[in-house]
Amino acid sequence: MTREELIRAVSSKLKLIRTEYGITQEVMSEMLGISKKTLVETEKGRRELSWTEVIAVVTVFEKSEVLQGITGGEASDVIHALAFEDRHIHYPLTMGGKVWWRLIDEKNGIRLQQNYVTGHYRLLDKYDCRLISSFNRNEVEEYRDSLGRQ
Repeated sequence: MTREELIRAVSSKLKLIRTEYGITQEVMSEMLGISKKTLVETEKGRRELSWTEVIAVVTVFEKSEVLQGITGGEASDVIHALAFEDRHIHYPLTMGGKVWWRLIDEKNGIRLQQNYVTGHYRLLDKYDCRLISSFNRNEVEEYRDSLGRQ
């Protein structure tokens, strides 16, 4: 999934997310910090959200089942994978990938997982801490292999 694909998907489901939470356009626009006109235009398919607006939607509506359906679990995982492409950071603990993740392999206590819905990859250590997240499997595997050389 690319940024553009995520933007398109969230934009097209914005009204459904709003409906899921049972809020009006006025309330949602205030929550997201956008004008009602911008919200209406997005819901009608006349414009797409910006990257920043998608991040706001994912942050504010993090428990949305609609967003989980788009991203295969926590939408913030996809935001992180896209925002931190080609950058290595220290991630907080995860829940270990019990629902949305397929175990590809495990080497020296490091698990390589792939998300069922979006297809992005991540490495988890033995404590379920995410080490890296990316859509590029080779990048993730190279990072894992580099850990053994340190």
